[in-house]
Amino acid sequence: MSETSRCRPDDLREAISIHTRKVTDSCTDKDCIEDLRVYLCQDSQTILDGAASVRARSAELLYAYIDVEPVAFQRSHYCIDITFYYRILADTVSGMSRPNTLCGLAVFSKRAVLCGEDSNAKIFTSRTLLGGTDGLSRRGFNHPTAVVEVLDPMVLSSRVREVCDCPTGEPGISDLPGEICSYFDNELVLSGERRRLYVTLGQFSIIRLERDIQVVIPTLASAVPTKSCCDHVGYTEDPCDMFSRIAFPVHEFFPKGCQPGTDDCHVQSESSYTTTGG
Repeated sequence: MSETSRCRPDDLREAISIHTRKVTDSCTDKDCIEDLRVYLCQDSQTILDGAASVRARSAELLYAYIDVEPVAFQRSHYCIDITFYYRILADTVSGMSRPNTLCGLAVFSKRAVLCGEDSNAKIFTSRTLLGGTDGLSRRGFNHPTAVVEVLDPMVLSSRVREVCDCPTGEPGISDLPGEICSYFDNELVLSGERRRLYVTLGQFSIIRLERDIQVVIPTLASAVPTKSCCDHVGYTEDPCDMFSRIAFPVHEFFPKGCQPGTDDCHVQSESSYTTTGG
């Protein structure tokens, strides 16, 4: 660090109080979710019943529902129950026809236990809606806030089973949030199907608990914007001048291939077409 950029005591203006969040505990997780059932849309289920082979193409994380509850007999620790909702796309081949695309929903739940520290204060803000969409209740006003950061999962493999070959006692879904159903063009088939699609996903996530705190920090100076505003309404920069400052994208003109140290080739080989029937 240069002498000019080093913070000197003479530069300090004052100490100010700010409201922020303190991370009380956190963890990373690497989940391999095996044989996750996919609930297909009605038209996709019809295609699957007559398909000769299936290959899962991609998985997109739509939403993660998070619930925080204190752990009984373990002070200051909390259970974080997370339910992930994924949109699964798969390709099928039926005879000599062109491949068809299947679309469906997969659901995965997991639990983590983290330290959230103690707080007896009941916190109310202008955003608090008792019984509203935020799901808050009186007993939850002093709970820490759970934050989950998740990457879209990797599709590791897929297979199709006849219903008679599926595990006995397999849990199903009887009801889904309306917001999740709105991501699909038509109704999902939750029961009564002849064949079922299963996928294995690999997922990376970070889970943490946070609490609101007030801290005092030193200040050097107020932040002043460095960007100039437009001179008048409708002002636009000359497009050729703007284009001339863009670097030539040399890397876009060459095949990227599989980079050393990655699992791209390995994952693609495992996502090969799978024949139906288990």
